Amino acid sequence: MSFKDFDPKPVFRSFRRLVGEGEVGGKARGLAFAYSVITGSAMEPSVVLPDINYVITTEVFSEFVKDNAVHELLERTLADAPESEEETCEIVYDRMRTAFETGTVRAPLLSELGAILDNIGDIPLAIRSSSILEDSTKLSFAGKYGTFFSANVGSREERILGLTTAIRNVWASLYNPAARAYRKKHGLTDDDESMAVVVQPVMGTSHGHLYYPEIAGTAFSKVYRRPSTRIRKEDGVVRFCFGLGTRTVDRLKATVAYLSHPSLRPQGNLPYDIAQTSQSEFDYLDRKTGSFMSGLLSDFLPYIMKEHPLASAFIEIFADNNLYWAGSDQLRNGVPIFSFSAFPGRHPRFFSLLKELAAFLEEQMGRPADMEFTYDTKDGKLTVLQLRPLAAYEEMAKVRIPADWADRTLLRGNRMVSNGRMEHVEHLVYVDPFVYGKDTTFYEVAREIGRINERLEGTNYILVGPGRWGSTNPKLGVPVRYNEICHCGCLIEVGITASDYMPELSYGTHFFLDLDVDGILYLPVFDGIDGNIFNREWFEGTPYQVKQHPAVRHYVGDFSVHLDGDKEIGVVLAESPTYTLEI
Repeated sequence: MSFKDFDPKPVFRSFRRLVGEGEVGGKARGLAFAYSVITGSAMEPSVVLPDINYVITTEVFSEFVKDNAVHELLERTLADAPESEEETCEIVYDRMRTAFETGTVRAPLLSELGAILDNIGDIPLAIRSSSILEDSTKLSFAGKYGTFFSANVGSREERILGLTTAIRNVWASLYNPAARAYRKKHGLTDDDESMAVVVQPVMGTSHGHLYYPEIAGTAFSKVYRRPSTRIRKEDGVVRFCFGLGTRTVDRLKATVAYLSHPSLRPQGNLPYDIAQTSQSEFDYLDRKTGSFMSGLLSDFLPYIMKEHPLASAFIEIFADNNLYWAGSDQLRNGVPIFSFSAFPGRHPRFFSLLKELAAFLEEQMGRPADMEFTYDTKDGKLTVLQLRPLAAYEEMAKVRIPADWADRTLLRGNRMVSNGRMEHVEHLVYVDPFVYGKDTTFYEVAREIGRINERLEGTNYILVGPGRWGSTNPKLGVPVRYNEICHCGCLIEVGITASDYMPELSYGTHFFLDLDVDGILYLPVFDGIDGNIFNREWFEGTPYQVKQHPAVRHYVGDFSVHLDGDKEIGVVLAESPTYTLEI
């Protein structure tokens, strides 16, 4: 069975799970393919697929767009839009969201949604995009469109309203700035896209009024960014967390493990390094309030230890620069974290099952596989929530770093380096780690980067900043969106050991999938760690253009990037003195 030629509609039709006669989109296609190849295979006893997945097809979306004159509104908006592309994208999205929030929904759809809820019951729901371009063999659109949760509580009418609102929000996400920028970068327009919606139960368990899975994550049959030559590209990697899996696809703290060496930590094995990169919050659905919530482990530790008998395999207390058993009295002096230190030893089947399943799905698809899943340590079964082709990543040929690099080095890193080169780059944009975060203007910094990114389209500029670019937590890094960095050619993340600004040495977030698809080079730099250089003197002593936010600087000159993946060394060099030039 070829994934490229696979028709998913008969699968959903056979279970009477289709609403409308349009296309089902990429996410639905992946689910149907997973069901088709896993059913009857040797993997079936160990793998679960959600037994209720409904698809609201693109026909229903098209009917809404026609009934509410959405295309006409879009054309008027674009005709009257300002010259700035960034401002245009924001205006378009604001007006589209309003149009979808207030537009008329046909009565037959409301009737169908009521029937869906009658069949599903009161299980919490995930309402997910499944556009026709999404999860294709060439472009993933990962994270570009919306996923919304419904706690699915209240009266039948309230539950229908909650589901309808979530579907409207998914439809409107087709026009968000990141999605429109992604389409434009890859030669596509708004007219090339249409939106189906997948309605599926949130896989998890009720723990009082909290609802969540014990473990959730993403797994990949190939790993293209490796911290050690011991890891083969073919071995695969997993990124997982406790609670809802939102933390594994966003640039938040989660655990990364290589499926052939699950005890090998990319960030190192020192207690401080583990604590800096480990999850200390988890996401859940509150069935009392009907809200998506985040909770601090420190507030819920006794509750979680009671609800999860095997929790000591993944929770520890960080205190006095050491890690202690979760039940120890060190909690008075330390902070509990989801370290997952003992997890590989106590749950080896988790990793071997993922490795076996990832290889199986890659073989069936005929290309590398990317899946989302949940896992419960009690029953040892894994539930597949999503399957899509993994974006291929082609490294350049071996790169030789110039012999005279030492005197011209601005930045040097020695972890997660892949082969790549950029020469004669005129622009370097820098967010000062020692100014960023001094106040609460995180999002002003992100918007300023977006304005610069728009002006530098076509330059393949170098972008340097603290911690994790694109983090949804601005205290971990600048919270830029895809459309605000999409024109850069090389992304540098600077880790400051005295702060929480640490690069995320992981493969698996939507952010990294974008880097791979777009061919953007990436280099993490850890200030103060052997083999790393952050030439702060150069950044402080070299002329730069002052931008609207004091944390943002723009250097103009002749820069180069050389990444030697074989030797695990990457450098950014200044080839000539910089000069000022207003852009």
